[in-house]
Amino acid sequence: MRIRVGPFNTNLGIALALVAGGLLAGGCASHKSKEKSEKYSKHDQASLRLHLEVNADGSEDNGPVAIGRERSFTLNVQKKAFLTEFEVERATVVESMGGFSISIRYSKEGGWILEQYTTANKGKHMAIAAEFGQMRWLAAPMITQRIGDGLLVFTPDASRAEAERIVSGVNRVAELVRKGRK
Repeated sequence: MRIRVGPFNTNLGIALALVAGGLLAGGCASHKSKEKSEKYSKHDQASLRLHLEVNADGSEDNGPVAIGRERSFTLNVQKKAFLTEFEVERATVVESMGGFSISIRYSKEGGWILEQYTTANKGKHMAIAAEFGQMRWLAAPMITQRIGDGLLVFTPDASRAEAERIVSGVNRVAELVRKGRK
């Protein structure tokens, strides 16, 4: 039994070469849009972690971090976060006077943890770190009062696009956590 595969493979080879070379109509444009979507997608995940300011004691449990970019300052924090993106119920970018802020609504358990830490640590800072394709320390608000409603609002050292990317990624993680709990 003889099978002729020559013409089929030749045609397939030419078609693959044209697609790989981007010579087919629309090949270049779709490649560019795919490249942009790979940089940031609505399905990307992001982390958002709260660390408590502590005195430097020389142990491996804490260390200095640089908060901010332009007018950065150093803060010594616990390396282990006391709240993470896994306790987030919902994150949003909200308008505030002269700009925007990030609002984080924590789950019931996350709200309890936030209340405990803000009650016991007035006068200290909460260092807020995010990873959204890059790791960055976004803010370090001072704890001035107990936060008993599970809602944390802070102004990040980030552009609006970066804030929206963080919020989208954190909400994606929150959605996955909710699906895992069901």
